This record gives sequence, structure tokens and C-alpha cells, in this order.
Amino acid sequence: MAIPDYQTIMLPLLRFASDGKEHASREAVNFLATEFRLSLEECNELLPSGNQPLFNNRVGWAATYMKKAALLEPTRRGYFRITDRGKDVLSQNPQEINVKFLEQFPEFIEFRQRKKGKDEKHEIKPPPTTETPEEALEGAYQTLQDGLASDLIQNIKKCPADFFERLVIDVLIKMGYGGSRKEAGQAIGGTSDGGIDGIIKEDKLGLDIIYIQAKRWENTVGRPEIQKFAGALQGQRARKGIFITISNFTKDALEYVRNIDTKIILIDGDRLAELMIDHNVGVSPVASYEIKKIDTDYFIEE
Repeated sequence: MAIPDYQTIMLPLLRFASDGKEHASREAVNFLATEFRLSLEECNELLPSGNQPLFNNRVGWAATYMKKAALLEPTRRGYFRITDRGKDVLSQNPQEINVKFLEQFPEFIEFRQRKKGKDEKHEIKPPPTTETPEEALEGAYQTLQDGLASDLIQNIKKCPADFFERLVIDVLIKMGYGGSRKEAGQAIGGTSDGGIDGIIKEDKLGLDIIYIQAKRWENTVGRPEIQKFAGALQGQRARKGIFITISNFTKDALEYVRNIDTKIILIDGDRLAELMIDHNVGVSPVASYEIKKIDTDYFIEE
């Protein structure tokens, strides 16, 4: 069963609280996960940011909207209970509770029409049916990231091969490898052994060396190329290597590196673009948005 959207969760959540007792948010999440017959995998599925389980987020927003409509009320941090209005709503045996249903309550309308200025009101629009505000925001962010990643790959394809090797070194340095840019730069092309394009220090002290193969290929990289790289590493008595391409790898290639003793990391075009974005290589920030939430501890008197 798919994870239910936050509006689908509203009525079962209100029914869960119908006993009038104080309930913990965690208790509600566990009950509803069972009610909707969610698998462990579905319960553990995270938002794109990885900051919170998706189902927990949706239960939280279902509770938030019903609190704004005064069907539920917070009792203390992480706890809530049903209100008299909530009990009255359940006595009417509604088929569903959603945003449209909540619009009959003035508190919910007031919540959606917070004053923006002295005479101007700003309407707070609920997110689409299947998304919470975090999902909508993170989805839009991911769309921008995907578009940027695609643009990065297209630009890399237009650059010469030696530029691609320098780009790879820049990414690894930004990730904390290789010591100084000067030291890493000297390593590019420093070995003529087949299947190796360069070397870089694993850390700033140079406790170990990582061998690099950087291929600006548009065709899928297969197992033979990875075997050739592994053989070159053995020739250098090397234990670690990174093979980077702007395309991708075959299943045989991925399976091969999982079954050999030498540690080889395969980085395809999508992963390379992600690393470039994460470490600001070839990109620059244009805007930053900070998301905040209530610090409930601040409002608790000692």
C-alpha cells in the first residue's frame, strides 16, 4: 500500500484521539502505520532531504491542520488530545476530513489569512493533496537540482579531455582529498601506466594514495574497462582507485567491483554532477532559504 497523503490521514487520526485521552505524536504515528498497513520500508522512507520519515511528516501536518481548526489541541510538547469540537465532528460520522472540510471553521480561515500588512491579508494556501509543505518545497528544490545537474553534464561534454581531468581533481580536493591544489595538479598525467590518468593523496598528510581514471565518455562504461583499471592498480600495488565518467556503468561493471579485493569507487555522470553541486565546483549560489520551526523549549518556564 502506498503511503497515504496528509489529508487521508486526518479522519483516522481524529478517530484515534476519540477516547479523549492525551496522546503522544509517536504513539499516533505507530497506530496509523498499523491502520494503513504500512511496511517497515514504507515507514522508514525519508523526505528527499533525509531529515524526517515521510509518513511522520504527513501525520504531523494532518495534526497541525486539525489543530488550526480546533479539532485537536496541543497539551504539551509532542502531545495532543481531541477537543469538544473534534468529538462533535466525529459524532456526525463524516466520510472524510480534508482542507475543504476544515474551511467551515473560522479558526482555520483565520490561520490561512494571516495579515501581511496593516490592511493587506496574505492567504496561506494548503499544499496539493498528496504533498505536505516540506514535500512541495523539497520537490521544487530537487527539480532545480536535476536541471542544474543536466546543464553541468552538457557543459562538461563541450570541454576538452584535459579540462575534465582538472575538474575531477577540483572535486576531489573540495571533498578533502589531495592536500593542496598544486600537489594534486602535479599528479595529473604523472603516470603513463595503462588505465591510470592520475593520482591524488587520500588525505592532506598523504597517508595513502588513490589512483584515478577519468573518462569523458558518452558511451556506457563496461566491465572490460574496469578490469583494465583494476589490473593497472595491481601493477602499482595500489589498494584504492576511483573511476569517473560522465556517462554510466553497466551492471556487469558494478557487480565486478563488488567482488574484487581492490577498492574501486565508480562515479557516473549523475553522481559527479551531484558532487559538483554539493561542493560548489562549476556552480555558484544565487539564493538561500532558511527554514525555521518553533523552539518549544523557549516557551517552557523553569
